[in-house]
Amino acid sequence: MTPPNVLLSGIVGSTAYGLAGPDSDVDRLGVFAAPTAAFHGLTTPTESVVSSKPDTTFHEARKYCQLALGGNPTVSELMWLPADLYETTTSLGVALIGIRRAFPSAKRVRDAYLGYATQQFKRLEARGDGSFSADTRKRTAKHARHLLRLCDQGYDLFATGELRIRVADPQRFLDFGERVAGGDIEHARSVMAKYEALFDEATSPLPVDPDRAVVEAWLLQVRREYL
Repeated sequence: MTPPNVLLSGIVGSTAYGLAGPDSDVDRLGVFAAPTAAFHGLTTPTESVVSSKPDTTFHEARKYCQLALGGNPTVSELMWLPADLYETTTSLGVALIGIRRAFPSAKRVRDAYLGYATQQFKRLEARGDGSFSADTRKRTAKHARHLLRLCDQGYDLFATGELRIRVADPQRFLDFGERVAGGDIEHARSVMAKYEALFDEATSPLPVDPDRAVVEAWLLQVRREYL
């Protein structure tokens, strides 16, 4: 289901990272604008519209901004996609891409990316030594790939101020996934420790706080457009 007033949407996830396989889903993410008048009544407008097969998520503009300001990795990548992955663009969507550097801040990027990677690691750790079904092994490899991808992308953003969506060496991530799915959980643990050390050692060009004034100016522009 696609909501009205879509401002920006595109293909995200494994396809965007360059890690998709023959059976991978095509995930889509977008941001839409609720009519401004809808915020004046008793009922709060819908904040997110989610559907599956294919997996598609749209966030209302304010919800999108709140998530991105919090450093949410999945939400943030919409503003940094390669041009060929955008499916809907509008003037306000292009303006959102134009202010993408207003959202990230050093601590939130570190906490968000390492936090999401830690969630993936806990899933891997709970699965044990690799003696499970082929289907579970496949899911385990996927979670391992995303652990490494989150660490790698998060550190890159933290160290450079730029979010690179397509990974530089897809085979590295595929090999890592298979190794961890085969039972080498200690390899995943060592990778987590390595990236935590890299974050600790790096000096980030990202600000201490996001530029909320710039983000709010964009959101108010959306509200004026949809009065």
